[in-house]
Amino acid sequence: MTDAKLAILPEDSERALLVGRVWRAGIGPSVVTVRAGQLVDISAQAATMSELLERSDVLEVIRHAEGESLGPLDAVLSASEGDISLLAPCDLQAVKACGVTFAVSLLERVIEERAKGDPSRAAALRLEIQSHIGADLSAIRPGSEQAARLKADLIARGLWSQYMEVGIGPDAEVFTKAQPMSAVGHGASVGLHPDSQWNNPEPEIVLAVNSQGHVVGATLGNDVNLRDIEGRSALLLGKAKDNNASCAIGPFIRLFDEHFGIEQIRAAEVSLLIRGTDDGFELQGSSRMREISRDPLELVAHAHGRHHQYPDGFMLFLGTMFSPTKDRDASGAGFTHHLGDLVRISTPVLGTLENSVQRSDQLPPWTFGLRALYQNLAARGL
Repeated sequence: MTDAKLAILPEDSERALLVGRVWRAGIGPSVVTVRAGQLVDISAQAATMSELLERSDVLEVIRHAEGESLGPLDAVLSASEGDISLLAPCDLQAVKACGVTFAVSLLERVIEERAKGDPSRAAALRLEIQSHIGADLSAIRPGSEQAARLKADLIARGLWSQYMEVGIGPDAEVFTKAQPMSAVGHGASVGLHPDSQWNNPEPEIVLAVNSQGHVVGATLGNDVNLRDIEGRSALLLGKAKDNNASCAIGPFIRLFDEHFGIEQIRAAEVSLLIRGTDDGFELQGSSRMREISRDPLELVAHAHGRHHQYPDGFMLFLGTMFSPTKDRDASGAGFTHHLGDLVRISTPVLGTLENSVQRSDQLPPWTFGLRALYQNLAARGL
């Protein structure tokens, strides 16, 4: 699983238009594309990913623009301490996320809320809530008359939840997952807040959206989820979601073209593999985009419009149906991470994102932000 020659590219990589970012020792962050397995630095065409995705001729730039060859991607991946390493493929973009976009994850959020952060109560609550709701939430259109009737019934029975509101109500949940430049890329460690004892990865598709609200590509993401902290109060969402290295994106953004677009996103199935390095625990799961409650473009419209603009573009996590319930440490306690866990997120059209798990306070602090980026680009004449 940690083999550096792991195929991280889409299965049709020979025709996929891929863009990303790398750190070049002694130089700094650089915008790259992948051509015939080679990394090509195209920073002279666009100094930032945000700038590149604004260009109307971005597809032609990726196909034909000259750039500096950095060598084979395999060589970069296999070098334990090389001069080049992969970064998250976004830079100036806001990193946003939509939560509670699948019926299964909706139920798990309600369980977290009622458990008040105590994982030992999860199994009993799951059975209780499923028996009380009595409806197939995946068949209910958010914001519909049917959803409104179910809401009225659940309120009358004292079962309504703030998570139900964003899951089947008229307004989607859109929150800030991470700050621009703070996400980590393929091969890096993701971080858990040291206070969390109940947590899991969230394997998601992430849309790349430009300042006009146009979806120009997609990639993979891990929205590290702290179930105990958010479960204590939704007002702790910021503490639960935005921590050092708690957001992974990558490996590359695949641009929309004649071979790849929103229909492939709607049909995608995202696979997850978690492997414990200390206990041999293994868990596999998946998230099927065809079961999402709101269409990806509808989620984009909830995030962007006359009510809210993103002049540098944004990355939008689409949510996941994956909510692990397999017991790991104790009967009825469900899943939680161990330090050292390896997390692999993949789908054929986007490739593979792999990260290990550590504590946020023990990982290298995030120090290279927007001010450092612009100082670096000015010094390079970009």
